[in-house]
Amino acid sequence: MTDPSRADNPDIAADFPTVLVVDFGAQYAQLIARRVREAHIYSEVVAHSTPVQDIVARKPAALILSGGPSSAYEDGAPGIDPDLLEAGIPVLGLCYGFQAITQALGGTVARTERREYGSTPLTSLATDSVLLADQPADQTVWMSHSDAVSQAPEGFTVIASTPHASVAAFENTEKKIFGVQWHPEVKHTPFGQDTITNFLYHGAGLRPEWTTNNVIDEQVQLIKDQVGDARAICGLSGGVDSAVAAALVQRAIGDRLTCVYVNHGLMRHDESVEIERAFGTASGGARLVMLEAEGDFLQALSGVSDPEAKRKIIGEKFIRTFERAQAEIVAETADQDLPPVKFLVQGTVYPDIVESGGGDGTAVIKSHHNVGGLPDDIEFELVEPLRALFKDEVRAVGTELGLPDEIVWRQPFPGPGLGIRIIGEVTKERLDTLRAADAIVRAELTAAGLDREIWQCPVVLLADVRSVGVQGDARTYGHPIVLRPVVSDDAMTADWAKVPYDVLSKISNRITNEVDEINRVVLDVTSKPPGTIEWE
Repeated sequence: MTDPSRADNPDIAADFPTVLVVDFGAQYAQLIARRVREAHIYSEVVAHSTPVQDIVARKPAALILSGGPSSAYEDGAPGIDPDLLEAGIPVLGLCYGFQAITQALGGTVARTERREYGSTPLTSLATDSVLLADQPADQTVWMSHSDAVSQAPEGFTVIASTPHASVAAFENTEKKIFGVQWHPEVKHTPFGQDTITNFLYHGAGLRPEWTTNNVIDEQVQLIKDQVGDARAICGLSGGVDSAVAAALVQRAIGDRLTCVYVNHGLMRHDESVEIERAFGTASGGARLVMLEAEGDFLQALSGVSDPEAKRKIIGEKFIRTFERAQAEIVAETADQDLPPVKFLVQGTVYPDIVESGGGDGTAVIKSHHNVGGLPDDIEFELVEPLRALFKDEVRAVGTELGLPDEIVWRQPFPGPGLGIRIIGEVTKERLDTLRAADAIVRAELTAAGLDREIWQCPVVLLADVRSVGVQGDARTYGHPIVLRPVVSDDAMTADWAKVPYDVLSKISNRITNEVDEINRVVLDVTSKPPGTIEWE
């Protein structure tokens, strides 16, 4: 994947050394980039098909080659051009990436007699290893392979083995090329972060400079350079992403920023009131314009059930509403000789880019309303200061900017709102039903003190599904509601939250007793992957 954050803004993170994660189709590619950032070094993901000259032109400080589903020795398997390994760039190969290095440099990869999956004992074979420095001689790592390196390339030192992989890791410190068969990026490998950090600090010679303060200073300057003397409007949804984006832009251009909140009728119960109240302490002095557009959105969504179609309709309606806001703002200040409103600020974050298939060879999981849902004839230039950040990094920036906890720790809520939490056509009646159920869920989770433990809990109305029930001694034919409580740090991966049974029982009882049309409450216990956090 070629990270589109550079496609639209080539100067992003220009002052920081960048580690490129070369993705061979791994489910953990983005997680590797996160682990690098946790070491305070900037990282992005690129596709394995990216030409060598393009990678070298980026002048990366180091490369990490991800795992992948292929067998390195099979015809057509993705490989590494040896020229990339001769470019003088420090390289770390993980799992398939380790095997790809071996193949490229003349070593041998073969099918093992016994596969290794899950927790596996590892023995260090070298006392002076760069990768395994300050780690125990015997440790547990997370494996996922049926192929293994049977012979290391010439000039490489074998530094670790497992019961069924005699060459589980190697390194050539002179060439600064390293490789391990296991997955250090996952938490199931206790010393995995140490391995990655050893490569970055000691193998590649990098320094930990990617910090919250540096990110803020850099982005403020980039915004100043991009916007110049013009004015901007920000699509404020009330979530942490748009609030932090607004705060960054306000710090850069001051009162030339106007925030626009669009009440599209797809928000949760009393959310518009809460957002207007919270904005006073979160805006940094920017002006807020509240626009009512419920009728326009619901009319546009009438009869539409396809989730991608809904996202695109909502994205286009957002833009048209902002264009109307632009015209009104310009008209109000026509006699004040002010600069034009040329820019639209969006709280787009890195997971939005990834899931929208933003780049070469990347699958579209779902079109984000800020990314795949924008019309082609948009009149604004986009300002997206969070485009390179994961969600937890956005929260850290928000805290550093002084935003209140109720904004920074607000549960994520999708820009398309409840429109993508209704499976089927979106109507006013269905929205009211979902709002009532969602309000109960949020109230009970808060009462149980779970707001910080649970990343978010989407509540999904299966509007196109009916189930038989019995309420008041009578047969009912109502809709199911799905609870989707998840825990996550970054939205790239997630696990279902183990909400206490008594809390789930109270939620179910209240919803089926208090919300008309709902006669069944079900719990989604799917991790991400394979399931996404939102159903649509």
